[in-house]
Amino acid sequence: MAGARTDGRVERGNQTRRLVLGRTMAIASVEGLDGLSIGRIASELGLSKSGVFALFGSKEELQLATIRAARAVFADQVARPAAEEPPGLGRVRRLCEAFLAYSRSRVFPGGCFFTSVSAEFSARSGPVRDAVAAARSEWVGHVRELVEEARRAGELRADLDVPQLAFELTALLEMANNDSALHADDAGYGRAAAGISARLAAAAA
Repeated sequence: MAGARTDGRVERGNQTRRLVLGRTMAIASVEGLDGLSIGRIASELGLSKSGVFALFGSKEELQLATIRAARAVFADQVARPAAEEPPGLGRVRRLCEAFLAYSRSRVFPGGCFFTSVSAEFSARSGPVRDAVAAARSEWVGHVRELVEEARRAGELRADLDVPQLAFELTALLEMANNDSALHADDAGYGRAAAGISARLAAAAA
């Protein structure tokens, strides 16, 4: 019986944690990570402040937990669909398509979570900035890795500048996200898709 009670408390704690992080990711995508506080989240979700504090302990840990949760969502929405394709140009295209769909469908109400918080923390220092920078580096590195896979598979030119192409693809994706979020202009998604297709065609072996 004691084990069952313990398991029940753990599961309730996990459910509360998921509820809180779902809300904090949504807020941060629009207002930034500085818009988060334990008191605000407790009030908005009808939870006790002490209960939320017991789960996270500080505003900084709440921010860091939000970043970790957003990384998991990003991986599921963007990286996982691409991983279902074999290495090569098809996987690169699928990654770009998945990012555009993730942004356009507003998985987060502010568009891409990491585009929003990267701008917020780009000139700061500290653990939160480091976590944002690590997530950003992981994303850019993943794009490079998939481009390099396609080059090794013989589907892109052997002399291709892989970091340059990855930079250009990332820039097109993020510009489409920014235009949609800032100007409510979804035409950028089509322009980004066309630009990516043209760039990959130019780089093809």
